[in-house]
Parts: sequence; structure tokens; C-alpha cells
Amino acid sequence: MRYILTKIALFLLTLWAAITLNFILPRLMPGSPLDAALAKLASSGQQVTNAQRAAIEAQLGSPHGSLISQYWHYLVNIVQLRFGQSFTDPTRSVAGSIGRALPWTLVLVGVTTILAFIVGTLLGVYAGWRRGKRADTTVTLGATLFAAFPPFWLGLLLLYVFAFKLNWFAIKGGYSPGLTPSLSPSFLSNAVQHSVLPGLTLAITSLSGWVFGMRNNMINTLGEDYVTFAEANGLQQRTIALRYAARNALLPNVTAFGLSLGAVLGGSVLVEGVFSYPGVGHLLFEAVTNHDYPLMQALFLVLTVSMLSAIFVVDLLYARLDPRVRR
Repeated sequence: MRYILTKIALFLLTLWAAITLNFILPRLMPGSPLDAALAKLASSGQQVTNAQRAAIEAQLGSPHGSLISQYWHYLVNIVQLRFGQSFTDPTRSVAGSIGRALPWTLVLVGVTTILAFIVGTLLGVYAGWRRGKRADTTVTLGATLFAAFPPFWLGLLLLYVFAFKLNWFAIKGGYSPGLTPSLSPSFLSNAVQHSVLPGLTLAITSLSGWVFGMRNNMINTLGEDYVTFAEANGLQQRTIALRYAARNALLPNVTAFGLSLGAVLGGSVLVEGVFSYPGVGHLLFEAVTNHDYPLMQALFLVLTVSMLSAIFVVDLLYARLDPRVRR
């Protein structure tokens, strides 16, 4: 119980610090939403008058008052789950914008992360068990090759080959223009077709980390005395590999997997930007570009809370899997 209470207190303290940084960091960025809007008008050749400047400022709802008063209103709005209107599009609320983008990211990045973890972990177990042999060399070289691909470069390569040259998949977007998002089979099949290339990009670039992590853990675990004792007792090789070595080597990967799931809500800015995928990562890029404080703060808050919650759950799960942690 003391262990759980300590983790809860640490979670709350870290959450407060993250919320405070979430308020401060966007305001340290150079420029403002008003400056960005005026720059767009100036680039089009229009002369901006004081009346237009005041009208744009009123439309954007740019923050006023001291930082302390803004911080207080910021905390009150968080408690009430009110994030205000987006500076980028004042006709849309911040919560509505995130609500529309979140399902796309959850499905794309979430499913990809789970599949990459399962496949990479199994390959790492196999490579670690067959260390020094041809199977280990093949898996290791393949993982090294995949790790050398930057996500944006691999995404552009897949787009050029499979979308532009072969015309097998769509070049951009989460679904074809003219369709209305729904749960109908036709729309879902269209959305799946649009998600193949970004999902493949994320899976390939993240697979190597799970492979190397699990392989190294397996090699270290295979040198333990209890594995040698199991081999001396004549247990089957499959039993030793899965129930003794892999089970204990999996513990560090559980922590990394929990952190990866916590980061799912943040999406993938580079990959979603390359494919113009309507997820949270693409929304975050637009918010930063337009100095959209309310949208940025809400997105950072969602990402922070999800990451801290994942760490909290992993701590509890790790203590369950390894009782020595509670001592």
C-alpha cells in the first residue's frame, strides 16, 4: 500500500509540473497568433490597418492580462474541461478539433504500435535464443537495415513507389474526398486503404527497437543460474526459452511498451505530415505553425496525461510482475 500511495503522490506532483510547463512553453515561442495572421495578410499584398488588426485580435481571442491571471484561468478551464476556441479556425472548438483527429491516430498508431511490439518481441526472442547462428544474424541485419530508415524518408519512398508509380494506394488523406466519415463498410474499407502506407512506415521504423531490446534481454537472461539449472534438469528447449528466459527478459520491454502506448495519443508528426493524415500529429503541426495556443496546450495536455497515466499503470504492473520492486 505504501508503494501505491507513493506512486500516486508522485503522479499528481508530476502532473501539476507538466500542466504548468504546458502553460509556459507556448508563450516562450517567438511571435504570436496575431503576428502569424497579419503576416499572411501582408504576404498577400494587403495593407493592414489598425481597425483590421483590432478585428483580427478580437476574432482570435488573443490572451490578455498578466501571466498569473492567464494561468489561473487556464487551471480553471482544465478542471472544467474547457479548452476554448481554436485560433486557427475560430468557428471550431479545441475539443471538437481534437475529438475529430483522435480516432484516426488511435487506430493508426495504436494498432501499429501493438503489432510492432508483438512481432519485434517474438523476433527478438528467436534471435536471442539462436544467438551466434544464421537466424540471429539474419534477424539482426534486417533490424539494423530498418533502423537506418528515417520515418519521413521511408514514407516519401513508399508514396513514390506504391502511390505515385504503381497507383495502388492514395497519395494523401485519411479517406477519399467527397466521403463522409461513418462506420459503413465502404467508408471503413476506404479508410483502411489510406492507412496502409503510413501504418507500414510506422511499423517498419519502430520494429527494430523491439527486436534489439528483446534480443539483448534474452542473451542476459540466458546466462542466469536458473536457466542453467533448468537445462541441467533436462527440460525441453522450448519450455526453457519461453517460460524461463523470455518471461523474465520481457519485463524491461513491458515498461517500454507502456511508454509507447502512452505516446500513441501524440500521434506521429512526421509520418502524418508526409501523408497528410488527419490525426493528432498533423493537428499538432498545424497548431505550432499557426501559434494556436489553446490547441497546442490542449494537445500537449492530452499527450502529457496519457504518458503519465501509462507510466503509473506500468509501475503498478511491474510491481505485480516482479515483487522485488515493492521492497
